[in-house]
Amino acid sequence: MDRTAAQNARESLDLAFSISNFLQTGLDRHTLSILIALCEHGVNPEALAAVVKELRREAAALHQNQDQS
Repeated sequence: MDRTAAQNARESLDLAFSISNFLQTGLDRHTLSILIALCEHGVNPEALAAVVKELRREAAALHQNQDQS
């Protein structure tokens, strides 16, 4: 990747991260970059969003069960 392309990619991620923060998604920059890369490789964004939501539900349930123990 040349310098200009790398700079453009960084700026695009910065913008996406700003939007993500504005929307209070709770995604960190690294996770967001992975999700964007998956979409760029053809993963359906709606299916990906559903998976993220389900993983969050599962994590919350695990934390709740650990707190009750």
